[in-house]
Amino acid sequence: MEKHRCGWCLGDPLYEAYHDEEWGVPVTDDDTLFEFLVLETFQAGLSWITVLKKRENFRRAFDNFDYHRIAQYDQKKIDTLLDDSGIIRNKLKIYATVTNAQAFMKVQGEFGSFSKYIWDFVDGKPIKNAFENYKDAPAKTALSDTLSKDLKKRGFKFVGSTVVYAHMQATGMVNDHEVNCFRYSQV
Repeated sequence: MEKHRCGWCLGDPLYEAYHDEEWGVPVTDDDTLFEFLVLETFQAGLSWITVLKKRENFRRAFDNFDYHRIAQYDQKKIDTLLDDSGIIRNKLKIYATVTNAQAFMKVQGEFGSFSKYIWDFVDGKPIKNAFENYKDAPAKTALSDTLSKDLKKRGFKFVGSTVVYAHMQATGMVNDHEVNCFRYSQV
């Protein structure tokens, strides 16, 4: 019998693998949290599959999402990124990634880890929603509004409430798998 998956991922093997293996799994590792933050930033205004198909190119272009290195990017490196056809070449998002790497490390310095900071917004445990259909999940919530405002206050860019909620879903802060999806009870 075929596994039931959330409707948003059906029909594309890359999308289905991402859904089955990563989406909604609680992430507490700062390196992975930063990777998702970068990818969600670049997704703003685009579809997730567009970003997912370019993920390996992003990984290569952005030094394996090493925020220590990204925080030091100079104009020459930024120009290289702007010329890289393998990634989404949005000037504001590229600059935001450098700014966000710097802000990310400031948060780490203040809280001990970015993970501690961000997971405190959900008291350290995922919020488990119960949607029958993925289309019923919100694009943002009061909590993502609060987190977005706090991130912006700390100097982060491209972290509107919708981007933040997508980050919360991807990193398992909220479980928005459809209730009949095989992953719902697993994450």
